[in-house]
Amino acid sequence: MRNRSFVLICALLGLLFTGAGGLYAYDKGQKDVIGQGVRVGGIDVSAMTASEARAELTTRFGREQARDIIVRKGKKRYTLNPARQAGSRFDVDAMVDGAVAESREGNIFSRTVRSLRDTKVNADIPAEVTYSEVALVRFVSAIERDLNRKPEDASIGFKPAGFDRVEGRDGITVNAAKLRADLAAKLTGTAAPGLVGVTVKKTEPKITREELAQKYPTLIMIDRENFKLRYYRALKLQKTYTIALGAAGFDTPAGEYTITDKTVDPTWYVPNKEWAGDLAGKVIPGGAENNPLKARWLGFYNGAGIHGTADEASLGSNASHGCVRMSVPEVKELYEEVPVNTPLYIG
Repeated sequence: MRNRSFVLICALLGLLFTGAGGLYAYDKGQKDVIGQGVRVGGIDVSAMTASEARAELTTRFGREQARDIIVRKGKKRYTLNPARQAGSRFDVDAMVDGAVAESREGNIFSRTVRSLRDTKVNADIPAEVTYSEVALVRFVSAIERDLNRKPEDASIGFKPAGFDRVEGRDGITVNAAKLRADLAAKLTGTAAPGLVGVTVKKTEPKITREELAQKYPTLIMIDRENFKLRYYRALKLQKTYTIALGAAGFDTPAGEYTITDKTVDPTWYVPNKEWAGDLAGKVIPGGAENNPLKARWLGFYNGAGIHGTADEASLGSNASHGCVRMSVPEVKELYEEVPVNTPLYIG
């Protein structure tokens, strides 16, 4: 009886050791097989061996590195190649090791049961990817240089017969931090493939088209071809005057100026020029009969100015030595309306 029990115990132990050996052998055979439901960087590698997963991931991520990332703002497009420009590199070995380790969680019994029942592990191993931060900053900086602009105030577009109101433009500033983050997400695979948009901040100009009248409370425009001086208040024409301008060789200078000084009965500091004759280099007091600068003076550039004249017959012609002549009553009238710093355009 005792011998029979001993044999039975030995038989049971043999079966137990045989089963344990088989269980161990089975588990060892699964040591580099990835479990069901395991994904790496969003790629399903279920039931693959480590070498199979490595080959699959190398191919798939290689395609990702070759695929350009397109950044778009309006009609402008910018291209970033992950491998060539951003130095993107995937650590496939580390990702596969992580997938295998996740699959081997638990003990020999739980792993075997999970494998035999095809129970899903349901793990997603993040992509192990590196890229050059310096290259990414350089790429975003190039986009900033191309898109960023300061706001442009509305302005006046001068022309001889009048002016146009030129619309201002909003300033644009690229949200560089967000763009870098969006590109990093594309490079690391945490964002789905597709275009990357550029977020910008807009800055309105200080002066809009509607506010131009405030910028130009007074304005003088001189039309040299038609010998006309036009005076504007808040960009509305107030009056047009007939004037005389510089004779041949003494042209009244074209361009944009401002009224720099105003004088009643101006003194004439005679240029030391041959055309001045005996008066060359002299100082003729205001109001003197031989002083051609009558009544008022509105200076604007290098000795040139607007002044009254006794020679009203010269109005409507090129007759002065560069100044702008007006009749005495009209220059007095204009003088009262126009402050220093009034813009002046001679076209």
